[in-house]
Amino acid sequence: MIQAKRFVDALSLEVLAPSTREGWDIKATDLNRPGMQLAGFFEYFPHEGPQVIGRVEMTYLESLPPEVRHERLERFFSYDIPCIILCRSMRCPPDMEAFARAKDVPVYQSALSTMRFVSGCILYLNAQLAPRQTLHGVLVNVYGVGILLTGESGVGKSESALELVKRGHQLVADDVVDVRRVTDQRLVGEAPEMVRHFMEIRGIGIIDIRAMYGIGAVVRSKTIDLVIHLEMWVKDREYDRLGLTTEHSAIMGVQVPLMVIPVQPGRNLAIVIEVAARNYTLKHTGYNAAMELDKRLMSMVSEAANAPPSMPGESDW
Repeated sequence: MIQAKRFVDALSLEVLAPSTREGWDIKATDLNRPGMQLAGFFEYFPHEGPQVIGRVEMTYLESLPPEVRHERLERFFSYDIPCIILCRSMRCPPDMEAFARAKDVPVYQSALSTMRFVSGCILYLNAQLAPRQTLHGVLVNVYGVGILLTGESGVGKSESALELVKRGHQLVADDVVDVRRVTDQRLVGEAPEMVRHFMEIRGIGIIDIRAMYGIGAVVRSKTIDLVIHLEMWVKDREYDRLGLTTEHSAIMGVQVPLMVIPVQPGRNLAIVIEVAARNYTLKHTGYNAAMELDKRLMSMVSEAANAPPSMPGESDW
């Protein structure tokens, strides 16, 4: 459900014709510029989304004879239209406003050009209509990399995030992370409004990160680039020591790189997480330390295999 007031506030719209509707059940982010409909073509009319009228549509509408314009507007408003937006600060024609009030369709005005408004509106609708899921974990921004810390309760997720904040990084969400899939390959996480900027530290209680460390220690939302799963050290388990392969975690159908880090007393997890963030960035720039080491080893093996055999006693000379 798209709330009308939030829609107006987010896109800086002016209300030209009010409505009693509190929102619209919009399913997709598609907008429609109804030039074809004002020309009389209604065989295909995507009326489910906001109707955006620019200078082209308005100029054509005003050029129509009054009786034709009345007939086109009557048929246009016979559909269940969520709202109409007039761009470039254009005023609403009296006959359009009359039909809008009669059908309880809100009419808004934007000072932006039509294309700029359409781009901003699509971004807003994408964010509002994106699939959502709530995860248990801690989301931090480390060197520009969004890292989701997961693991059992008490493993040290919040303490690691607190140490990262002390080292100059940013907290996004602690304990509860609201995740939105904004594209097929991109996840964005944020904290619920109720607990935003708060963190629970066992033995101390609830602390306010923004109040303690300043506004620069928190960020409202962040892309989830890497998942780090913390677990207590299991003696007989083999952990990845080279990093030649990359595991992934599926979150809402998106494959996110996954690292499993064992937790032991005395191990500085904050530094390990910082290194993981820097290593992630290096891999995305084309440098993989594990692959580089593997190339060096293969080169040494190849050189040793192709070296000519030495003659007996040759080393004595």
